[in-house]
Order: sequence, then structure tokens, then C-alpha cells
Amino acid sequence: MQSESDSHFRSNFFKFFVSMLNRRHIRIKVMQVLYAFGGTESDDFSKDQKFLLFSIDNMYNLYLLLISLMIEVHKRSENHLEKTSKKHLATQEEKNPNRKFVNNQVLVLLKNNEQLQAKLEAQHINNWELDTEYVDLIFKEILASDIYKNYLETKTSDFKEDRDFIVDVFKEIIAPNEKLYDYLEDKHLTWLDDLPTVNTTILKLLRKVKKDSTAFHFLPKLYKDIEDKEFAIKLFKKTLLNQNALTEAISKKTTNWDSDRIANIDLMLLKMGICEVLNFPSIPTKVTINEYLEISKEYSTPKSSVFINGILDKLVKEYQNDGKLNKVGRGLM
Repeated sequence: MQSESDSHFRSNFFKFFVSMLNRRHIRIKVMQVLYAFGGTESDDFSKDQKFLLFSIDNMYNLYLLLISLMIEVHKRSENHLEKTSKKHLATQEEKNPNRKFVNNQVLVLLKNNEQLQAKLEAQHINNWELDTEYVDLIFKEILASDIYKNYLETKTSDFKEDRDFIVDVFKEIIAPNEKLYDYLEDKHLTWLDDLPTVNTTILKLLRKVKKDSTAFHFLPKLYKDIEDKEFAIKLFKKTLLNQNALTEAISKKTTNWDSDRIANIDLMLLKMGICEVLNFPSIPTKVTINEYLEISKEYSTPKSSVFINGILDKLVKEYQNDGKLNKVGRGLM
């Protein structure tokens, strides 16, 4: 029989369940790997698939890196107050400083989270031990901000005020920091595409954290469920295995186009779109087309979405007439 405490734990855990990846980001990851490896048809795709899964998994390391940055900034604030109070000619204010930032309950939760610390150690997230200048950079920007000055107007605060302060710090100071952006770009190029999703995840978790949140609150799932991981692998495999047939299908619908002038990204998105329409019965064709149109707007030329929409629309109508669409459930819509 489930105890009341177990029931509370499960309720609290699932209530604030957050997954980092959505299907659009999975499609982007697949597109990037197919594009990087040239999309050559092959039965031996183990190396490419391994790179795909590594690229997706590495997104979690970016999340951990940014979470650990907040922990290190908090440690930096503790050291700062300790050194200041021990100055030879310390002022009365320096001897008795406002400890509101050091005592911030959200930062203390992060620092004392043993499961999070274990995850950081397991993934070898120790960048800030070597690259301490970025910790100092963020810390100094916080101290110079109006957000910090307004926060320190009193010496005490409740959990909500502490939480709102950290949300503002992350949103206004950490997330948009250009030097930190350049640092992340140097570490892993694919992180730049992951950054908006990771930042959104962190903000969601910060906004939802409570005084009694479990230790797992700051350990979100990467995939929503196993189906999403299977979707990534299947989309990748099916597209890679059918390159020649997909290219031929596109060529028949682009006879008036100079193939050399069609952007490579557009060709890859078309291949993935066709593959998804034909191989994923539960995904509505409208959803598939809209997803690839949105991705093209971000990653290709201004006219790409019109081009992709036209080709996919023609092919979908042809597949419907030929009875090649095998849509079920939601996929019928």
C-alpha cells in the first residue's frame, strides 16, 4: 500500500515534470546531422546515428553547465562577503553586510541538491573551475544591476521574492550575455541551436520551484517519453536509407527548377518531410508540413517556406490519390 509521503512525492514530481526536447527540436537535430554528413544513402549508419544521439544528449550537458554557473556565482558571492568583511579597514556595512543574495533560498536549494551535484560530477561538468572569469563576469554584472539593487532594499525576503529575483537574473543577465554566448559557441557549435530550448527549460523550472520541491525538480527529462527518442532514430534512419527515392520524388516535382539553385537545406527538409508523411501514421500531414515550414524560416532562405510548402502539398495530394498515405488516429486530420 502506498504511503501518504510516497503519494505526495509522486504527485509533486509529476506535477512539475518538465522535458527539454520537443519534436521540432528533434527534427532540427536530425536535419543538422544529415546535413553535416552529406546525407549519403547507406546501410551503415551506425556512426551517424551515434553522432545524432550524442548531439541530442550533449544538450543536457549544456543545461547542467548553465545550472552549475548559478551555483558557482552563489559561491562567488559567499567568498566576496567573507573577504570584504575581513578587510583591514572594513566599514561597518562591510562588517555587517546584507546577506540576502547569499541566503537566497533558490540558490541554496541548488547548492544543497545532492542529486544535482551527483549528476554534475557524473557528467564531468567542471568548466567553471578552469574558466572562473565567466563566473566573475556574471557576478559583477549582477552586482551592478538594478535588479540586484532593488532586491537588496531589505535584508530579508520570502521564497517568492527570492525566486522572482533569480528568474530575473537568469532572464536579464545570464541568458542574453554575449561573452557567455561566445564561450558556449567555442565549446560546442551545436549548443547555439540548443540554447533557446535550454534557457526556456531553466526558466520554467525556476518559475515553478517551491520551497518543498523535490531534489529531482532540477533534473528534468531530456525526452518527453521513449516515443520521442524512437521518433528521432526512425526519422533519421528512414531518411538516410531512402535518399535516392526521396531525391527522385523531389526531382519529379521540380522539373522547372535548376537543381543547383535549390538550397541544400531545402532539399534535406523536403526529404525529411516526405519521409515523415509516409512513415509516421499518427502524425497529421498538416502538422508535418507546418513543422518543416517553420524550420525552413529559421534555417534557410526567405523564400524557402513557399517552395517547400508547394512541393510537399503536391506530393501529399499525389500520395492520397495513390493510396500511399496510411494515416491513423490523429494522423487522419
